[in-house]
Amino acid sequence: MVMAIIGTLAAIAVAARWGFTQGEGELVGAVYSTLVIPTAIDQVLSGVVAPPSVATIDCQGRIIYAGFLDAFADNQHQGRSEVRLGQLDPRLRVKSCPLPVEAFMPPGSRAMGNTTVGIRCPDTDGWSIYVSARIDVFGPVLIARQPLARGAVIQESDLDLVERNLASLPYGYYQNSQPVTDMVAKRTIAAATVITPNMVQAPRLIQRGQRVTVIAETGALKIRTVGKALSDGKSGDLVQVQAEGSKRVVDGIVVSQGVVKVTL
Repeated sequence: MVMAIIGTLAAIAVAARWGFTQGEGELVGAVYSTLVIPTAIDQVLSGVVAPPSVATIDCQGRIIYAGFLDAFADNQHQGRSEVRLGQLDPRLRVKSCPLPVEAFMPPGSRAMGNTTVGIRCPDTDGWSIYVSARIDVFGPVLIARQPLARGAVIQESDLDLVERNLASLPYGYYQNSQPVTDMVAKRTIAAATVITPNMVQAPRLIQRGQRVTVIAETGALKIRTVGKALSDGKSGDLVQVQAEGSKRVVDGIVVSQGVVKVTL
């Protein structure tokens, strides 16, 4: 009987990967973090079928967890994903549940990497079971095609897209070259290294002491003059500029190479 139940559960878990009934749970991305377990599985855990042994609970629990996490990972992420589950506590004992059993992501659980998933009986006198899990998600990321020296201006030809485990990239990554092209390497980057946001920076458009164009605007009036930059600046940086004639110092925003915009 137990083996027949386990076989049924396995078949339902596969068939129901996209067929779970959504329960009322916390919305996480595009899917709910709570899913109601399919009827045949629910019958086993809710007592319609005789209460299972601890060994059977472990097998059933793993099927439920795996089916839920597979659906969760596929809805949260594009690309290939792999789910691995920890072991349920062998001392586990649960009573039958009169309501549909739910699989859920506890608050604070991560959508990929090391995480926790739970099964609960939503009855007033219900219970919750938790197990550790790991969700690995694979997708394209930018790497350096060749070594990049510190200060090098990065071009599209310096980059390659390769598949990596995104769960193993805690410092971030890029999935297309547009945000990285024309950025400057903050340090030496070895070939095949995944490019992360802390490795690159916007190029300096203004250098301290440089003669710059100052555009001052007030309403429809626009005045163009020249001045001396008192600090380095990248696009969007606030810098101080000393007017060439009056020596007055004003604050302005770097808008392009050698150009600062001041609002009067």
